[in-house]
Amino acid sequence: MWVSVPRRTFLLGGIAAVTGTAGTKPGPLRSTHRLADSAVEGAHPIEHLQRVRLVLVESDNLLGPRPVIPTTHEQIRIIQQLRSTASGADRRALLYLQAQYGEFASWLHHDAGDFRMAQHWTDRALEWSQTAGDPEMTAYILARKSQLAGDMRDPDSALDYAEAALELAPPHSRVKAAAAAYAAHAHALAGGHSRDAVLRMHDEARDILANLDNDRESPWAVWMDNAYLDVERARCLSLLGKHNDATEIFQQAIKEVPQGFRRDRGVYLAREALAHANAGQPDQAAKAGTAALSIAADTESGRIVHELAHLDTQLSRWQRVPEVVEFRDHLTTTLPQEKDWTPST
Repeated sequence: MWVSVPRRTFLLGGIAAVTGTAGTKPGPLRSTHRLADSAVEGAHPIEHLQRVRLVLVESDNLLGPRPVIPTTHEQIRIIQQLRSTASGADRRALLYLQAQYGEFASWLHHDAGDFRMAQHWTDRALEWSQTAGDPEMTAYILARKSQLAGDMRDPDSALDYAEAALELAPPHSRVKAAAAAYAAHAHALAGGHSRDAVLRMHDEARDILANLDNDRESPWAVWMDNAYLDVERARCLSLLGKHNDATEIFQQAIKEVPQGFRRDRGVYLAREALAHANAGQPDQAAKAGTAALSIAADTESGRIVHELAHLDTQLSRWQRVPEVVEFRDHLTTTLPQEKDWTPST
């Protein structure tokens, strides 16, 4: 079992309570009527849906993406129903909220390893954000499309989306720094001849972070900080063959990742493990991989499992190293073999 039944049941029950789906299987129309009635009682449906989204984000952090995906899809259907009868400022607010939910859905599928559905939802979110007229949200979604294309090992698309986000993002914003970091990853994927471009884009991202416009508030890319940029730099260095440098940066940066970002820590540990393996350090690779595996077991993150699958292949060269044997045995017994963890492209 990935998470103990009482804890999982309790948390999922919390989701149901907030969304109004406890003990029933309501269709979108019934949910819409219930929300419309709540406006008369003083609880505006838009405010309710905003609160639901925050609960879903928290639940994703605790449980991983898979239990949250169906409810997120249901909320998008509810918003679409509400938009059909709304007008004026309410209609525009619902469209903005729908774009937020669409981006969140893309993230859930991305982390679950379903890249095809992640692409679908980023495309929808991009369309909705442009219609809502929010350039910063559009820039953020373009940056996310670059991140997704990078994870799909499509450097051309990753670079195109990152450059579009760089042009649209506010000058001294975390969104612009994230776009620069993803542009660096795209260059690294393109090969060693792009090393100067990789370093240049990381320097640009670092400069943006050092000169953020603190007078403006933004809900986008709030996670973008120096620790995040460091792990992105380490990932790029590993792609460029600088595996020893990458492992050192990974180790230091992971120490600085906030405790609440446990799933991201698992992704970074798995990538650190791959860098150790490529540097010819199987014992350290197995140690970092085992730490990542325990997080994968709790969150069912497809991103972590995908990295660990690569690690398992890399470590097959050292089948007699005790730490490697232990890791590979643990991997086999921990991850359900009946699940297909290969990212869907």
